[in-house]
Amino acid sequence: MLLPVEGVFSREEIVQLRELLVKASEQGLWQDGRATAGSQALLVKQNLQLDDDADLTRQLSDTVIRRLAGHPLFMSAALPLKIFPPKFNCYQNGGHYGLHVDSAVMTLPDRSTMRTDVSATLFLSDADEYEGGELLIETRFGAQPVKLNAGDMIIYPSDSLHEVTPVTQGQRIASFFWLQSLVRSPSQRALLFELDQSIQALSTRLGSGDSEVRRLSHNYHNLMREWAET
Repeated sequence: MLLPVEGVFSREEIVQLRELLVKASEQGLWQDGRATAGSQALLVKQNLQLDDDADLTRQLSDTVIRRLAGHPLFMSAALPLKIFPPKFNCYQNGGHYGLHVDSAVMTLPDRSTMRTDVSATLFLSDADEYEGGELLIETRFGAQPVKLNAGDMIIYPSDSLHEVTPVTQGQRIASFFWLQSLVRSPSQRALLFELDQSIQALSTRLGSGDSEVRRLSHNYHNLMREWAET
C-alpha cells in the first residue's frame, strides 16, 4: 500500500525545521551518503546525509517521532511497533539513488534489531523547489512516481524496489525512516487500515455508540488480536 499522508507538519513548522537545517549546513553536518551505504547501495547512491550522531540531527529526529506518534492516519496505516530514528538526506547537483531495496533487518541505537516492514519519506522541500528527484516505487501496477510538497509524507512497503531520480536543479531535502509494524503482512495491514477508516467515518456520522459501529470495532480488534506480533 502506497499512502500519501498530507500535512504532517504545517507550513510554519516546516519553516522552523528548515531553519534548523540551515544551521546544520553552517555546522558542516552534511556528510557523503555513501558512508552509510552497504556494498550494493554504494554503487548506486549519491547524496548527502546529516551526521546521525550530531545533537541537531537528534533534535530533528525526535521532532519527527513526536509528531508521528500523534498522527492518527499514520498510526492507522503503519501500526508501528518499532521506529528507526529518522534520518535526513539532501540530493543536489545530479544526486540520485539508483534502484534498490531497503535492508530487511536493521540495528537500532540500543543494539536491538528490527524488521523493516514499512518505509517512509517525509518531504522537507516543496516539489517546485527542484527538478527531478522523483521517488519511483515499483508496484504490481508499474513504477509509481512520488513528489510531494514540504510537510507531506509517503509510506510504502519496505520490500518494494525504489529509486530517487537525479536532481538536476535545486535541492531535494527529506527525512526518511523505517518501522516494524505490529502486523507483518502488507495485505493484512491494508485491510485493517480500510476497516479502521470506515469505523472512523461511521462513528462521525452515527456516533461511537451505534450498534453496527460497535460490531465493526469488535471485528477490527479481533483481527488485530489474530494478526499482531508484539
